[in-house]
Amino acid sequence: MDFRIGCALWAYKAWVGELFPPGSQATDFLSLYSHRFTTVEGNTTFYSVPDRKTVQRWASVTPAGFEFCLKLPKAITHDHLLQPKLAATMQFLEQMQDLGDRRGPFFAQLPPSYSPAYFDDLAAFLTALPRQESEFALEVRHPEWFQLPHCDRLTDLLTELGIGRVLLDSRPVYEVSDDPQVHSERRKPKLPLQMSLTAPFSLIRFISHPEQQTNWTFLQDWLTQVEHWLQQGIRLYFFVHCPVEERSPSNARYIQHCLEQQGTAIPQLPWDAISPEATQLQLF
Repeated sequence: MDFRIGCALWAYKAWVGELFPPGSQATDFLSLYSHRFTTVEGNTTFYSVPDRKTVQRWASVTPAGFEFCLKLPKAITHDHLLQPKLAATMQFLEQMQDLGDRRGPFFAQLPPSYSPAYFDDLAAFLTALPRQESEFALEVRHPEWFQLPHCDRLTDLLTELGIGRVLLDSRPVYEVSDDPQVHSERRKPKLPLQMSLTAPFSLIRFISHPEQQTNWTFLQDWLTQVEHWLQQGIRLYFFVHCPVEERSPSNARYIQHCLEQQGTAIPQLPWDAISPEATQLQLF
């Protein structure tokens, strides 16, 4: 499976009635979610590290082929230098081993304060990661990482180490008319979108607008790019966010259908197998 799509979380009560059947209980949300989408961006580990019993349960209630892309804890990535956190990183990775084949790439999201001035610290940290055992990706947020010569230097480092580049696309919540619905997602940085590959896989974080039609202008770029990368054999994880969280699943489903309608060879969305009567969405 070279293409997986999902949301930033799996436990959201307001999804009951659309994504989850009426009457669904919170204890069943992960199982229900994983039988509708094929991956999840594990924001939960950014805030709290689960114990091994919890991790084992995550693996046991999800189907084969489903993958968690877990974020390194905030205590590791957002407390100045990274090298001093190597021991904590190794401990975190060890605790996640019980996910087994449900374990997708881990990713580190660096804060806007972490600039290219810390390149040597970043290089040492990434080099020390157990890259033969797990896959890793990196998201940077300081604006200088997107400027020469720093962007080229970062690309060379990630390519050399086989670490993926997290591609954040926040255009739908910035390049539209002022809408109070999108203010919450404007906490995410407004940064250039650089569609660069540094590994045989990539993580895409698409910050969608609540109105599906508004996303179409920005989705056209992704439909073309996803098709091209899949033809090259690149493995893709496509995560859909939305300021109105209730709409994240339907926006993700919409993107899946757009790819299908243009003829892109991707696996069927499990959600559609559960709901075969779902209306096919039209391209705009």
